[in-house]
Amino acid sequence: MALIYRRAGLVLRRSAAGSDPLVQALQADLRKLGYLRSGIDGQFGEGSERAVRALQYDLLNAIAHGRDGDAPVSVKAYNRGRVTGITGVCDQGLVACIEEMLADHRLPTLPRSEDPGRDNRAAFAALQTLVGLNVPRPFLLAILLQESDGQHFRTPTPGNADDFIVVGLDRNDPSHPDRITSRGYGLGQYTLFHHPPRADEVATLMLDPARNVQRAVSELNEKLENFVAGPTPGSQADDRMAEIGSGPLRRCRFAPTDARYMLDCARCAAESRVSIGPTTPLHPKTTETLVPTQYHSETSYTNIPDRSKLGCDWPYAVRRYNGSGVNSYHYQFEVLQRLTRPPIST
Repeated sequence: MALIYRRAGLVLRRSAAGSDPLVQALQADLRKLGYLRSGIDGQFGEGSERAVRALQYDLLNAIAHGRDGDAPVSVKAYNRGRVTGITGVCDQGLVACIEEMLADHRLPTLPRSEDPGRDNRAAFAALQTLVGLNVPRPFLLAILLQESDGQHFRTPTPGNADDFIVVGLDRNDPSHPDRITSRGYGLGQYTLFHHPPRADEVATLMLDPARNVQRAVSELNEKLENFVAGPTPGSQADDRMAEIGSGPLRRCRFAPTDARYMLDCARCAAESRVSIGPTTPLHPKTTETLVPTQYHSETSYTNIPDRSKLGCDWPYAVRRYNGSGVNSYHYQFEVLQRLTRPPIST
């Protein structure tokens, strides 16, 4: 079936005009193909332009291999000379590529939900009943709320028809700013470095929220065990070394036989609070302070749990979960804030 925006001479580009059904159809297809983060509203703004540029980049440069495995097909194979530059403008050459991609059964598209509200409630409720975790459920829930706002699918509004799986797009290649380096999917933001995803990844990691979240569970535990208080500088968290020292890992202030073990985090988080401002050192042994980044505009966090007094090392693992550098401190503070808010604090 021909796309409704496949019309001779039609060009769609960034505009201040109102909603356009042709733009909305393009946005739905960019979302389906994994290039638009969110928003199917018919307005060709910055997000749509970035999505078009990312697709154009892949049509010119993409390979089928990522550090976590192979994609089912290379996006570059769909170009065949129709896209020659990265412009952010959707012309009919690009439209022909999109149409061919959507028609190819080898290229799985992102799932959507017929009832996102119901599916999101069911997914989040199921996670709160998980047992046998080797990470504290409150910290896990705080991470999920930070990563995806606790949603597995976007919930449509009157002005936005988006009901696809939540996706996070990272662009961490300074030499190629239009390149999407990784995509996080769903409630747990299960991250893939290859694109498109394989059919089995859609069927399991995307459509099953519990399996989607298992990646978050295993990664958070790995960060605790290998990147908080290890024997070498690369395996240590600077903030933990500055505030606690190099002692043994602390999974919880309570003993494993205590009913509060790795469950009472919200109460611990309420015991001692601090405020972080633009001049506050990131930890006692540095002069670095919070600065705005492309992901975080904040320069202060008010009345958040004091990580050094929680009695466990999960705040330090949370920071390493997000990498290192100032972005990881923003992330740590945001997750700590989540511990003091509903639904975790209630």
